[in-house]
Amino acid sequence: MTITQLKYVLAVAEYQNFTNASEHCFVTQPTLSMQIQKLEDELDTKIFNRNKKPIQLTEIGKKIVEQAKIIVDESIRINDIVEQQKGYIGGDFKLGIIPTIMPTLLPIFLKTFIKKYPKVNLKIEELTTEEIVKKLSEGHIDVAIAATPLENENIKEKVLYYEPFVGFVPNDHRLHDLKKIDIENLNIEDILLLEDGHCFKESVINICSAIGNKNQHFQLHSGSFDTLIKLSKEGLGMTLLPYLQTLDLNEKDKKYLKEFQEPVPAREVSIIYHKSHLKIHLIDALKNVIDGLIRGVIAFNNVKIISPLQKKGA
Repeated sequence: MTITQLKYVLAVAEYQNFTNASEHCFVTQPTLSMQIQKLEDELDTKIFNRNKKPIQLTEIGKKIVEQAKIIVDESIRINDIVEQQKGYIGGDFKLGIIPTIMPTLLPIFLKTFIKKYPKVNLKIEELTTEEIVKKLSEGHIDVAIAATPLENENIKEKVLYYEPFVGFVPNDHRLHDLKKIDIENLNIEDILLLEDGHCFKESVINICSAIGNKNQHFQLHSGSFDTLIKLSKEGLGMTLLPYLQTLDLNEKDKKYLKEFQEPVPAREVSIIYHKSHLKIHLIDALKNVIDGLIRGVIAFNNVKIISPLQKKGA
């Protein structure tokens, strides 16, 4: 039995197809099939039911895959230990970031990180929170940055910062004359929201749900804050923005911004990774770089964390 054979088994279990699994493992399909057959012969058992399409795990195969994941993860951990001991920080490092964080946070740390760690091959993907959790579980990414808490027992979270919500209120809106907004002032019916799939939208809904306002006849949903800002300026409603998003607004648009009364509603932004703790030295390196830079940009203490999770009954 070899680690390579177990990796091939995991690939077939995931893709449910020998050809797709071989492409993922960068080997020929006959090579992959032969190695899995050798493992099955050694164990004197069938891991896969090849008569079903797509290919299915046998009952014993399911248990083997569970154990194979542990063994493969632990083998990777050995490499991590050696690299940490040598003080080496390099190699492939796959990072996922949710869409409402990526455009504002990435420019803050990316240049510094790649300059400080030139041997790291950083691969970045923009992913929804749901996609991030799935890819972390499957080992397709090493780490991610998302709004938390996620309440997932398989995901570890380390807080990076707390990002307040800021109101963008056009001249003709009922809240325009207020110096600061109170949560009680909000009405979900005149707030422009991001489209489904964005956890920032769920956070806004949860703010309004907290005050008993659950009528969700939204006027418009959009995939970007820039579009929401433009629609708001056209008089179609107010919107809420994460604080970092407001820093790049022009001076004219900044006049429409309204802060909240304390405690300010905010989202918790964390670096997250699978509980297996693989590549923890790289994860810590990334967190330290972001920690050192973000403190000079955002420093809010009196905040009320709004969960990105959809509240029951909301």
